[in-house]
Amino acid sequence: MKKLDVPYKIYLDEKDIPNSWYNVRADMKNKPAPLIHPGTLQPMKFEELQPVFCDELIKQELNDTERYIAIPDEVLDFYKMYRPSPLTHAVFLEQLLDTPAHIFYKFEGNNTSGSHKLNSAIAQAYYAKKQGLKGVTTETGAGQWGTALSMACSYFKLDCKVFMVRVSYEQKPFRREVMKTYGATVTPSPSMETEAGRKINAEHPGTTGSLGCAISEAVECAVTHEGYRYELGSVLNQVLLHQSIIGLETKAACEKYGLKPDIIVGCAGGGSNLGGLISPFMGEKLRGEADYRIIAVEPASCPSFTRGKYVYDFCDTGKVCPMAKMYTLGHDFIPSANHAGGLRYHGMSPILSQLYHDGYMEAVSVEQTRVFDAAVQFARVEGILPAPESSHAIRVGIDEALKCKETGEAKTIIIGLTGTGYFDLKAYEQYNDGTMTDYIPTDEDLAKGFAKIPDVKVNF
Repeated sequence: MKKLDVPYKIYLDEKDIPNSWYNVRADMKNKPAPLIHPGTLQPMKFEELQPVFCDELIKQELNDTERYIAIPDEVLDFYKMYRPSPLTHAVFLEQLLDTPAHIFYKFEGNNTSGSHKLNSAIAQAYYAKKQGLKGVTTETGAGQWGTALSMACSYFKLDCKVFMVRVSYEQKPFRREVMKTYGATVTPSPSMETEAGRKINAEHPGTTGSLGCAISEAVECAVTHEGYRYELGSVLNQVLLHQSIIGLETKAACEKYGLKPDIIVGCAGGGSNLGGLISPFMGEKLRGEADYRIIAVEPASCPSFTRGKYVYDFCDTGKVCPMAKMYTLGHDFIPSANHAGGLRYHGMSPILSQLYHDGYMEAVSVEQTRVFDAAVQFARVEGILPAPESSHAIRVGIDEALKCKETGEAKTIIIGLTGTGYFDLKAYEQYNDGTMTDYIPTDEDLAKGFAKIPDVKVNF
């Protein structure tokens, strides 16, 4: 195997932390379609979004032109607690696979929240505090985002109300307790505390919930409590902007040792991790400066990219949010209770949806048991127990490395390792006991979700 003259871990210095986020929309020829008002079917205006989001975050959400947006000093100071994160050469995984490929992973789990979500959580909490709010509301799937926002709100002394997807609330009690430790209120969703939750429970008795359900409840809670705003951990443009720090650091680490990735792989649920990892590389691709093969990996049980429709749809099950043009399985689609809780969302980021639609990236879906095959393989040689979400990217990274073994090509592969799986041991227990199963929705299952998508004809 050809050896690379790079250290096992590529560390950047504190001074190398980017001082601006990169806005990939500035380099997109075809901009992502705007959020629209479900009543007027016109693009949402700043003042229409104000009851839901913080003012500065709305400006970031609507900004399609500025390439770089400065990171506030208070956020940079917080980043220094755990950033820059390492880019690790997966030498032992390469040896196990006996592949000529060079595999690297950008590890985002080396902070107290255990995932990349803190990159955006601290920024959103900062803007809420700057605006003088009492607190924020949010949803969380597996709990990474809820944990991160709880920590950020604790830091800025803000109240935090979290609606946690019921199946994850039950599967991951320790993640729930971490949120409570940081002072958050955690409610299983759908609940009986909101009008949206009561309606969803009536229409889907016994439901295990979904991110779409939890979003509806969190937004309703925000707009009905004075001094509160809603904050989201994925999907929105503002979130991908904040997560661009992942890709900016990855690119800086590559440049430090003259590396050029051939393939970049990330898991995709709503799009925050993948969008953040690929953004500066995608920018080069959009500007014609370089080319990369970019692969989005999603669960076969919730295949919005690979089997969804690219249309306007509600961002939430209760239809209280604006509508976005995205790859969607339908706002009424309730995914199976798989263990990749953070990927159980019916839609995909408008930015990534537009890039995928325009052919700048690929997408594949993988079954749960194959994902955990890869997770265990990785854990045994690289010493990190990966989150189920991240393990989707590991699965396809391994698949691509094995293809290199067949062809003899020494391609460089970068994998987004979004976080750790130490709160996901129930899932690992099922895998180890041989009781884990796969669920792939049939065309008939998906048709039920598609049938509820509104027929939207925009005139702008």
